[in-house]
Amino acid sequence: MTQEQLAEAAGISSDMIAKVETGASGARFPLIEKLAAALDVDPAELFTAEVPSGHLKRGALADLTTQLAGLSDADVKWLTGIIDAALAPKNQGGSK
Repeated sequence: MTQEQLAEAAGISSDMIAKVETGASGARFPLIEKLAAALDVDPAELFTAEVPSGHLKRGALADLTTQLAGLSDADVKWLTGIIDAALAPKNQGGSK
């Protein structure tokens, strides 16, 4: 995959790909998540050569955690309220 193809798949500039690759710029987690998604790997795989590609598949919870990591504290608190309300019947032994 070329830098241009990766940039397009990740929705970022090819200039940013070049800067990260050469070490001219660091990558924060939102960028790392975009690169990992474009490469169809777990973000942790970008930090080690010891794990064969594709062996870290954490599933839906990891995807949700990644999304939550990009939110403000206020948004996380709001979502926590929604989750609590959605799970209340289940936690009280009720059914929906």
